[in-house]
Amino acid sequence: MIDSHCHLDLPPLLGQLDAVLARAAAAGITQMLVPAVNRERWPQLEQLAQRPQLQVAIGLHPCFAHNVSDDLQRMAERLRCSHPFIAIGECGLDAVAGQLPMSQQLLLCQAQLTLAQQHQLPVILHVRSAHNEMLQLLSRTKLLAGGVVHGFSGSIELATQYIRHNLHLGIGGVCTYPRAKKTRAMVAQLPREWMLFETDSPDMPLSGHQGQPNQPHQIANIVREVATIRGEPIDYLHAIQQENYRRLFHIEHF
Repeated sequence: MIDSHCHLDLPPLLGQLDAVLARAAAAGITQMLVPAVNRERWPQLEQLAQRPQLQVAIGLHPCFAHNVSDDLQRMAERLRCSHPFIAIGECGLDAVAGQLPMSQQLLLCQAQLTLAQQHQLPVILHVRSAHNEMLQLLSRTKLLAGGVVHGFSGSIELATQYIRHNLHLGIGGVCTYPRAKKTRAMVAQLPREWMLFETDSPDMPLSGHQGQPNQPHQIANIVREVATIRGEPIDYLHAIQQENYRRLFHIEHF
């Protein structure tokens, strides 16, 4: 099993990393992708990438403060050298909790999309209450390497618009809530070749686990819920996720 999006470099998970990874391994989680949130944590991610079960991405998250010009320059410099990063992200737009005005968020996101385009890397997108703005950015930047809209909880119609831009949809704990009818309907209809499963640990807790830090081992429960919604075998969904993950992030072997 794979957790395609978890923040193991953030508290409280970083302080108990060995226990978190042991719990994930016991649940059958063999690979985890850890996106960046800010420049200060890039060195920590490079250390995490030395563990065989972890992959990492480099990015500037819209919900964190940044020295935009300097941080983008450092990212461009880092990508020109040998590096372990398999994607650009987490980047995006957040009209609810963004730390920068939307005008600056748009500039920051566009610059990261351009870097992804230049280096032929997939992107990991965070989008909250800014889907129209994001789709306008995507219409101006062709992402040949594709990417994923993480933590997606929108409609199948919105999902289809992102798929047209070569983007997968990250399905997380929201689908475990019975009241999330729009998300569950989307999960039921989403073409399987565009699905990834994620926890967004330590955020996005599953139903019944509110108030607790999320962890990668919960992927098993997310996939179980998706299997119920779609009427498909759990093992089949794990195989689909593995193939989608390999293809998107160019992973030759685990």
